[in-house]
Amino acid sequence: MIFRSRSLPALFGFLLAAPAFGGPLEDAALYEQACAACHGSDGRGRSVEDRGFELELPDFTDCEFASREPDPDWHAVIHEGGPVRAFDRMMPAFGDALTDEEIYAILRHIRTFCENRNWPRGEFNVPKPLFTEKAFPEDETVFNLRADTDDSDAVIFETVYEKRFGPRGMTEVKVPLGRRNSPQDGAANFGFGDLTLGYKHALHHNLERGSAFSIGGEVILPTGKEEDGFGSGSTVLEPYAAFVQLLPGDAFLQAQALAEFALDGPAEDEVAVRALLGKTFTEGEFGRAWSPMLELLAARELRSGSGATLDVVPQLQVALNTRQHILLNVGVRVPVANRQERKPQIVMYLLWDWFDGGFRDGW
Repeated sequence: MIFRSRSLPALFGFLLAAPAFGGPLEDAALYEQACAACHGSDGRGRSVEDRGFELELPDFTDCEFASREPDPDWHAVIHEGGPVRAFDRMMPAFGDALTDEEIYAILRHIRTFCENRNWPRGEFNVPKPLFTEKAFPEDETVFNLRADTDDSDAVIFETVYEKRFGPRGMTEVKVPLGRRNSPQDGAANFGFGDLTLGYKHALHHNLERGSAFSIGGEVILPTGKEEDGFGSGSTVLEPYAAFVQLLPGDAFLQAQALAEFALDGPAEDEVAVRALLGKTFTEGEFGRAWSPMLELLAARELRSGSGATLDVVPQLQVALNTRQHILLNVGVRVPVANRQERKPQIVMYLLWDWFDGGFRDGW
């Protein structure tokens, strides 16, 4: 985002008067005329004395900040001003002074301030599926909720904490807590499930081709009580590979291949493939984002004679706030092959991308 500060006074006497552009200019020249008075020719932000107000400005040379947002989000703030994403009004709107081509020319120049190309661009941060692992490393907290419709009446609430390390790495911790009817006597039980520790590394990203690829792994520890249905009773190692392909018209394809290997206990080894196709729509040009998606989940145990399962998960993600860093996704997991006793499962999450602000910011 253009501004990281959230709560300074609205409008000072000093505002950059947007110049009239009489003809095509080079990217750097456009930036110099429209942006440098506040953001500095080097992209680091001019001093308070030079710019005349105390609002904290971003450092465009800081790759950890500058790489995260896709160009359309930056375009929205430049075109409409800071309030379009719940930032300060000290960021003026340039939509009447600059054409879209000129705004994207300025963005091309801003992108040159981050000189480390190891950071994947925010364009690859497409909507998060309910089950398929994303290829993009993130800083976020996700609150998952899954409700079974079978006799167990199970409701599992899982907190997922994800933290980026450097340009390509990410660690995560998953802590499940739930309620379900006991498989022995039907009594309602409450307890923690199996704790998961994970790491993901972005191996490849190419914005021109619109593709990115990551590998990762999780260790699932048997912290849940197996007899109450909250755990597998096994330590499980889960390596995976994740892929994303950007498609025309704000559409996207995501895929994940994974395996589960039980290091001890009764759990069975398993392989699985997950894939998702989705598309993002906005209310008007800069409004709320809606992303309908369809996810396919296929899995098969490695023991002889086991059959493959196939589930479909239609889902819809929506941005809840103006800054669009608080997201809700709701879907239904429907068994379609080798259903046995499996019944539909209601699944949802609330996602907080906390690098973009606090939970109460940006509404």
